[in-house]
Amino acid sequence: MAQSSRKKPNILVSGTPGTGKTTTASLLADATQLRHINVGDLVKEKNLYDGWDDEFECHIINEDLVCDELEDMMEEGGNIVDYHGCDFFPERWFDRVVVLQTDNSVLYDRLSSRGYMGTKLTNNIECEIFQVLLEEAKTCYPEDIVVAMQNDCVDDISRNVTILTEWARSWQPAT
Repeated sequence: MAQSSRKKPNILVSGTPGTGKTTTASLLADATQLRHINVGDLVKEKNLYDGWDDEFECHIINEDLVCDELEDMMEEGGNIVDYHGCDFFPERWFDRVVVLQTDNSVLYDRLSSRGYMGTKLTNNIECEIFQVLLEEAKTCYPEDIVVAMQNDCVDDISRNVTILTEWARSWQPAT
């Protein structure tokens, strides 16, 4: 892993929509003073997409443009990247990959309250049931940097932020 020039770690917070990525990443950024990068917001702000998916009601992101936009920040280090997937980011970017997981009934309620319906709701619930994003992370990154964390309630979020803050504070660059 080419992290030798970084003085601070990079963390990816991933998981199915509704698992608490943005809340967790924001609280973690506050606790560690690392930069929170919400990829969904970045895509909209910088027009890093190729169109709109009517079925899933979301932008079709241009992964190459996203990686180009993030490259310098990631090489510098000190970032918490918040995005549901992880398969297009370079492996060298991350020192810890967190996959947040949520009980299906909790997730259903969260997504329904956001207005998710039909295929979009079903697809995301099935993604969580089959642990698609955890398997993706384990395939794309060394298993020793991938960690799954249950994120059903405020206590879980608080515990996860504490654990990740302690990890970030004890992180040392590879020599």
